[in-house]
Order: sequence, then structure tokens, then C-alpha cells
Amino acid sequence: MREAYMGREGSQNMNETRVRLLRLTAWLVASAMFVSLSSEAVVRAAQRRNQVAKVQPKTTVTETARQAKKTTVSGEYKAFWFSFYDYDEYRDAYKKNNAANFKKYFTKVVNRGKSLGMNRVIVQVRPFGDAIYKSKYFPWSKYISGKQGRSPGYDPLKIMVSVAHQKGMAIEAWVNPYRVTKGSTNYNKLSKNNPARKWHAKKSTRRNVLSYGGNLYYNPSKKAVQNLIVNGAKEIVQKYDVDGIHMDDYFYPSFTKKNVKKAFDAKEYNKSSYKKKKKSIYTYRRAQVNNLVKRMKKTIKKVDPNVTYGISPAGNIDNLTSKYSYYVDIYKWLNSTAYVDYICPQVYWGFKHPTAAFDKVTRRWVKAAKKKKVKLYIGIGVYRAGHNVGQNRAERKEWKSDTKVLKKQVQYARKYKVDGFAFFDYQDLKSKASRKAVNQLKTVLK
Repeated sequence: MREAYMGREGSQNMNETRVRLLRLTAWLVASAMFVSLSSEAVVRAAQRRNQVAKVQPKTTVTETARQAKKTTVSGEYKAFWFSFYDYDEYRDAYKKNNAANFKKYFTKVVNRGKSLGMNRVIVQVRPFGDAIYKSKYFPWSKYISGKQGRSPGYDPLKIMVSVAHQKGMAIEAWVNPYRVTKGSTNYNKLSKNNPARKWHAKKSTRRNVLSYGGNLYYNPSKKAVQNLIVNGAKEIVQKYDVDGIHMDDYFYPSFTKKNVKKAFDAKEYNKSSYKKKKKSIYTYRRAQVNNLVKRMKKTIKKVDPNVTYGISPAGNIDNLTSKYSYYVDIYKWLNSTAYVDYICPQVYWGFKHPTAAFDKVTRRWVKAAKKKKVKLYIGIGVYRAGHNVGQNRAERKEWKSDTKVLKKQVQYARKYKVDGFAFFDYQDLKSKASRKAVNQLKTVLK
């Protein structure tokens, strides 16, 4: 309201009498008190101007802001993913990594999304047990600063939330729950304040982090790990005016028939009540994931009921429900309100795929979600458009040459009344290879 006061003051005649000035001062003070008491009316007026209410707190989002925060985005969910790879492009594009340049870059990101008809951006903020925001739990990510643990000197998530809301776009914070590294098991490469490195240094907490397949993962069976992940989500919702928390498909890694009962968190299973009651390790692992997912939603909603919580699992239901990977109890999630608000499977195949054709997989998801307990969005792989990729000759030709493939996928899923879409990812929405397909996609999103 400071600008309003200055405007009123500037409109006064400088030659007014001393008495009139004193009266005006008293009136302004009284007005300020009234405006403070009428903040809800002010917010409603701002919403009528199609502006998203935004806050930039030092520590937590205020209760008034939570009550006021209602994005103007409505109707079909049309999101795009902004992944950790996209931060690399930003750092390559600007010589100086600072708040002003990052704001310029992300403004272009949001403008590009809006030009295509998108209304939501899903920004990856915790790719490898690190953070693209100022966190008390996780170290700064190397993808924003160049080195894990090093601050970029500004808070990228704060900027992204502000820019998105100023442009009338909703924003979700995307976290990866268990992944710590990819292609390395060297703890010394982690920053000294990384919880994974700290836990590994002590014998009593060493199994909180597990090495498997050349990568490091947080152990899903450990309560301390689940607490860390849940608290990390809570921190985001408390500190930032995000519209959602989004988790991707990296849960348990893939095992084989030979090692499924011996590898990874088998030691925890063997000591558990599940083992004593002769319940399978598969049941045990699904229970660990279910517990985390359920706790995440409960915690997020307790802080702010208006923040959505969704998961984007792998697209093949058979893989999700197998004995050897993921351990995602997708039918339980889809038929209950206790776990998620939405599911967004990654259906990244063409209509010509020999075993997982887009239409076949989409229909199966629609059938699985028929009780409408949660929203169903379809994840579409823009990164394939214009490229010679696929399982057979027909699918490769489809992705390479059919400029309407993305458009047709949206049209097909709409026939089955899905609730929206998410597109992977930002880089591909502006690449030369996918340009023709994206231009066709735009015609059904705008």
C-alpha cells in the first residue's frame, strides 16, 4: 500500500494550510489501520484483476497469505517439467550467475510455456538429495551453483515462484525422494554438510544410505530417512508459496530374481515384523513406499491444505506392480484420498509401440482410475518428437516424421476424459528437432 499512500500525498496542494495537512496525516493513519484490517478484501480485488497472490517471506508463508493464495489457473491441467538439466543451460547462457540473470532466464521459461498454452510449471528443486533453494536439511545443488554445498548467492526457488505467479502461472516444486548420486558411490564427492555423507561416516547410521548398481540411495526402510524426506517437503511448503509438491518415479531400484531377496534393504526386512509374520519382501517394500507417500500428503496438507501433492510414476503399470522394481502400490493410491491428489504416469511411447502403445497404456490408466478418487494426468514425452527413436521401425518413423503425434496424443486422452497433461520437458518444447510437433501441439492447448 506504500505506493497508494505516496500517490495520495503527491496529489495534495503544497500550499494547503498547516491545519489541513495535520488532518490529512491523521486521515492517512486511520486509513492505514483500516487497510490492514481489510487485507482479505484487497486480496479479492487483486484476484479479480487476474493476479496470483504472492509472498516473499524470510522464513515462512504467513497464514494470511495462505488463506489468500488461490491461483487463477483453472480448467485443464497443462504443465511442463523444468528439470535439473535446464539449470545447466542457464549457467551456460550467462557469464554471471546472479539473481538478476536467473530471473531473466526463468521469465523466458515461463513466457515460453504460456505461449504454448501451458498454465503450470513443475520445477525440479531436489534432484540428488540436494536443493535448488536455501534448505536447512539439504546442501545447495551443484546444478545451480556449479558445486554441491556452494550457495549461488540467491534463492532460485523464491525467484521462480515470484516470476510464475506474476505471470499467472501455477508452480510445483519437484523432488526426488531417494536418489543421492548417479554413476558414483564416492561419498567424498558429496559436500561435507550432505546428510548422506554424515550418516555414512557413523557406523550407527551407515545403513541410512545404500550403494546399489553404481549409485547411492537413501534407504527407504529407515525411519530417519523418511523423516528427512517428509521434513524437506514441509520446509518447502512453509517457506515458499508453491502450488504443489511433485514427486517423480525414482523409488526402489530394479532387482533381479537372484538378488531381490538379498540386496539393498533386505537386512531391514529380515529384522522386521513382516519377516516374522511371513509376509513377503515385496509386501514390505511396498509398505515402505506407501508409508512415505501417505506421510508426505498428511504433512503437506497440515501446513497448507491448498497445496496439491502428486506423483509421476513410470508409465507401465506392470513394472510398477512387479516383484522386482519400484514397489509402487498404484491401485491403492488411485483408489484412496489418503496418498495423493493426482497421479501423472509417464506414457512416453508412440501409438506404434509394439507392447506399450500410447492408446493401450492410456486406456489402462483410465480404467485403473475409474473411481475418480484422485486426478489423472498423462505425462507426454516431447523429447521424442522429431527424433528417430522407438522400439520398432513403425514407432521410430512415427516419432521422427509424424508432426501431429503430440497433438494426437492429447486428443486421444481427452476422449477418455483425463484431467490434464504434463510435458517433458522445457528444453524440448523449444528445440529445433521438436519444433513442428510442438507447433501442432500448441493448436490443441491454446
